[in-house]
Amino acid sequence: MEILDYQQEIRELKKANRIIQKKLERSESDRIKLEDTNKKKEFLLKKVIDELNEYQYKLEERGHELETMLLNLQIMQNKMSTLGSLVADVAHEINNPVGFIAGNLTPAKEYIQNLLHLINLYQQTYPKPSQEIEETIQLIDLEYMRDDLPKLISSMKEGTDRISNISNSLRTFSRADTEQKVLFNIHEGINSTLMILKHRLKANKIRPAIELVQDYGELPLVECFPGQLNQVFMNLLANAIDTLEESNYGLSFDEIKLNPNQITIHTALTKDNNDVSIRIQDSGVGISADVQQKMFDHLFTTKPVGKGTGLGLSIAYQIIVQKHKGTLEVNSVLGAGSEFIITIPIF
Repeated sequence: MEILDYQQEIRELKKANRIIQKKLERSESDRIKLEDTNKKKEFLLKKVIDELNEYQYKLEERGHELETMLLNLQIMQNKMSTLGSLVADVAHEINNPVGFIAGNLTPAKEYIQNLLHLINLYQQTYPKPSQEIEETIQLIDLEYMRDDLPKLISSMKEGTDRISNISNSLRTFSRADTEQKVLFNIHEGINSTLMILKHRLKANKIRPAIELVQDYGELPLVECFPGQLNQVFMNLLANAIDTLEESNYGLSFDEIKLNPNQITIHTALTKDNNDVSIRIQDSGVGISADVQQKMFDHLFTTKPVGKGTGLGLSIAYQIIVQKHKGTLEVNSVLGAGSEFIITIPIF
């Protein structure tokens, strides 16, 4: 009986041993799988860490680039501010001698008219001049002098007026901005910009003059940063002239004259009278839909290296939208010109 019990116990032990053996085998299999899983997780974790390190490096690199860009913009802003102040000072200094000349031209014209009148009286009183006087009259061409001298004085007066207008326009255009907005006449800003760009609007050997349509509405003074706003006007108007000149490629002077280049500037209050709208439209080649989507992006340009002046549309956009809480939009169809629309609040 005891032997049977032992045999039964041995069988149970063997069974228990087989169970334990199978559990051990499964445990070993699970351990191997777990190790494989851990290895995969470690590999993925290492990959994620490497990617994060690379991303952090790129972020740091981009941060340095932005810091450099900001520094360059600050330097440029400082240069522009210094240049603006210098231009205003030069314009002021020009005004002094020009004012002196212009002030003397009026009495000079009066003196010349008196002298010519006196000569006329002498000729009437003494109709037979001496031989020497006759020779002198022919030598100096008195009749031509009588006709041309008043024209010469008028031309000099026109020139001094032109210099004075340019000087005043430079002073208006280069107004230094303060930390706070100031009241500004939008039309004065546009006109000062047009005066500076007048040489580009004139006719030349290649094309007739660019027609300028100024459709100004009644506007109140606007609270803004005048210097920055003038820079935006300069950028948009210079771009309009560029695109008109681009549209002239391959056309003769007479062909352009039949369909003249034109820039239209329209200003008005918006319907709610809270904002000012400035529209600058050209009759150029237009802008494709693809370019319109990117044209206000940072550093985007369609111009080759070394071409173009001004701020660039991205900075113009920042000035209008961020600095003035306004909007800058474009409407354009290829072959039908472009229109840039600035909207800024009055206050």
